[in-house]
Amino acid sequence: MAPVTAGYTHRMRTNRRELFASLLAAAAATQVHAADDIAIPGKRPMILHNDRPEDLETPLRYFNSFLTPVDSFFVRQHIPRPTIDTAAYRLTINGMVSKPAQLSLADLQKLPQFTVAATLECTGNGRVFYSPKVPGIQWGRGAVGNAEWRGPKLGDVLKLAGVDTSSTWIEFDGADSPVMSTPDFVRSMPMQKAMHPATLLALSMNGETPAMHGFPVRLIVPGWDGTSWVKWVTRLTPGTAPGNGFFMNPGYRYPKYALPPGTPAKPAELEVIEGMPVKSSITSPEDQSKAALGAIAIRGFAWAGEQAIERVEVSTDGGSRWHDAQLSSPKLPFAWRL
Repeated sequence: MAPVTAGYTHRMRTNRRELFASLLAAAAATQVHAADDIAIPGKRPMILHNDRPEDLETPLRYFNSFLTPVDSFFVRQHIPRPTIDTAAYRLTINGMVSKPAQLSLADLQKLPQFTVAATLECTGNGRVFYSPKVPGIQWGRGAVGNAEWRGPKLGDVLKLAGVDTSSTWIEFDGADSPVMSTPDFVRSMPMQKAMHPATLLALSMNGETPAMHGFPVRLIVPGWDGTSWVKWVTRLTPGTAPGNGFFMNPGYRYPKYALPPGTPAKPAELEVIEGMPVKSSITSPEDQSKAALGAIAIRGFAWAGEQAIERVEVSTDGGSRWHDAQLSSPKLPFAWRL
């Protein structure tokens, strides 16, 4: 598939031998994972990578709607999820603010509420296909999903506390606590993105409030990879520099410059992962599936971070000829198109 956004066509050209070799390799990985489909409370059978903390991948057969149902949405957690008493919940706002605050869930519910449809993708989605192999959960193609997120704008919440206009960064922490040597999952982002009108503190996901997905309050950063979407948010701290915890540095960074496979990058030449690139995935027919002779439908989805998908082209002969795919509505920034 070749998603096109802002006039740019992303085409992967390969010869037939390379194409079939890659398909066979992907099929082998898919077969291994499919045998691991397991039902977790609140979920349809999912591809299980870990059960504590839960790391669950969505099987490709579930990707057939614009909004991914909560019961089939992938789950990524670094630390076992916390148990939160919603009546006692408080969101602390400190740092560079004139009115430090402790907001309850009711306080957040009183603010104007907004809905944003946005695609959430784990940074490691597709890691099983990397060559050479890299450490981390070996996700296939299912660490991604699209949902409607609803809650107050992060900018409105910060204005309540009198955020200092000279602050350039904001740090986020959640209720999940480190276990043994695992560091706390704390993230930072530029204040410009935090104040974007689509950046939310979501109180619901597709109309539900699943604890497994970071509720009662989850940070929503449309167009950016899932690393930034902090779950169970309990602290907002504006400042003038990004945090220096493990999950900001060295974690979740990529080399500024292309390197030979297997070559380690210099720490000073690493960038923080933020926006998602244009990307696509074929969901049907699945690897190693069989079909009768004749025409078959090719289905999938494409997304482009903060931009909307304008056009998708599909080739079935290794890139010699391309055809426009039919795209679902609506065409929105932040959200995929089927």
